[in-house]
Amino acid sequence: MKKIILVLHACALLAAGTVAAAQKPNVVFFFIDDLGWADLAYQGSEFYESPNIDRLAASGMVFTDAYACAPNCAPSRACLLSGKYTPRHGIYTVGDPRRGNHQFRRLEPPENKTVLDDEFVTWAEVLDSNGYTLASMGKWHLGSDPTTQGFDVNIAGKEWGSPSGGGYHSPYKYPNLIQKEKGEYLTDRLTDEAVKFIDDNKDQPFFLYLTHYAVHTPIQAKDEITVKYQSKTPGQHQKNTKYAAMIESVDDSVGRVLAKVGDLGLTDNTVVVFYSDNGGHMGATSNHPLRGAKGMLYEGGIREPFIVRWPGVTNAGSRCSEPIIGVDLYPTFMEITNSGMNEDYDLDGLSIVPLLKDSAASLQREALFWHFPCYLQGTGDPHGGPFRTTPAGAIRMGDWKLIEWFETGRLELYNLKDDLGESNDLSKSDPAKLAKLHAAMTQWRTDVAATVPTTRNPRYDPNAKLRGSRRKK
Repeated sequence: MKKIILVLHACALLAAGTVAAAQKPNVVFFFIDDLGWADLAYQGSEFYESPNIDRLAASGMVFTDAYACAPNCAPSRACLLSGKYTPRHGIYTVGDPRRGNHQFRRLEPPENKTVLDDEFVTWAEVLDSNGYTLASMGKWHLGSDPTTQGFDVNIAGKEWGSPSGGGYHSPYKYPNLIQKEKGEYLTDRLTDEAVKFIDDNKDQPFFLYLTHYAVHTPIQAKDEITVKYQSKTPGQHQKNTKYAAMIESVDDSVGRVLAKVGDLGLTDNTVVVFYSDNGGHMGATSNHPLRGAKGMLYEGGIREPFIVRWPGVTNAGSRCSEPIIGVDLYPTFMEITNSGMNEDYDLDGLSIVPLLKDSAASLQREALFWHFPCYLQGTGDPHGGPFRTTPAGAIRMGDWKLIEWFETGRLELYNLKDDLGESNDLSKSDPAKLAKLHAAMTQWRTDVAATVPTTRNPRYDPNAKLRGSRRKK
């Protein structure tokens, strides 16, 4: 089916005639792993430094209410590449959906997929058929090789979700990236490869998907940068010196890549996107003023930094508060690159190009949705239990957000405009709003055939907490 769609797409392009080069801007897409909404200076961080990313924000459009489609890596990336919400592709989490102590788990979650099926046509495949040369550099996490999903070049991408072997410091061995000598830093090497790719493809339309492993654990930084932060006064909430140094290395990468684009005279014909796949990891950073962290459906787990610079379209220093989400990138890339899609391949997102042209515009969409029917181990925010999260779903409609917890049926309602930190649950005081959002979310789950776990876990022990909550699986 995928091949048929691509052939039909290619035929449509031929029938329409060759698209002029000026209508095919280059795209540089920085996709950072586990970078929190509050982890950058332009977002208000008082400890981490990000001058290159800050300059990018000042030269483009900052989205204040941008979201990932999931609170952890693999499902967020599957949604991004496929243009479909999690129930459509079945990648709900990373690995085992039962992560945590069985005796505390009330329900049996649905089975989880770990590879994006070939039936899904990625935006990379569509752009490839439209004459783009595409490179994926860094984390892939959706299968063995991104070149099976439309990319021409794969550097360091495979199934794994975090740096393998020695972590960020060589010696290491990745697909098409091997360094046997000690001393090289992975973020720097990926940047070297990205700069070379731009240089090699400067005379044709290219798409660089620079998907850094940083700032995912293990928290490993360059010593010479870490020392700088060890002598700096810690922030009130953010104090991790090695994490700060990892962010600076990512920032250096952004600076070097954009400098290469500028040196080659490509700035005016290059769209730059900066984004993160989920919220900051609680053990590494603080997402304050947001509640929660990676692995949770509170804002700290899903709200992301997001910047777009499109010369001649976005206004420098502009800000947009319209809520957007990961599945919106697919139709956006289609419109930016003048790439047609077969109408039989349904997308769950909307192009944000109208917002890029006018930050005050509205997408006129009913709501954004999340479905995470899985367990993640570790103590955390959700009600003081032994999990970071239990199975849950969420909806954002306008300024309002509802979270439903599938184990208990508990509903939480927040007005994000007045309560960004989700500290004031309005589910009892505004039952009409609660009912409206819950009905919309329930209908959406029906529309996308979302599986809500209901089967009881036979190994659940309601008295287990009396014996402690730290037992192993």
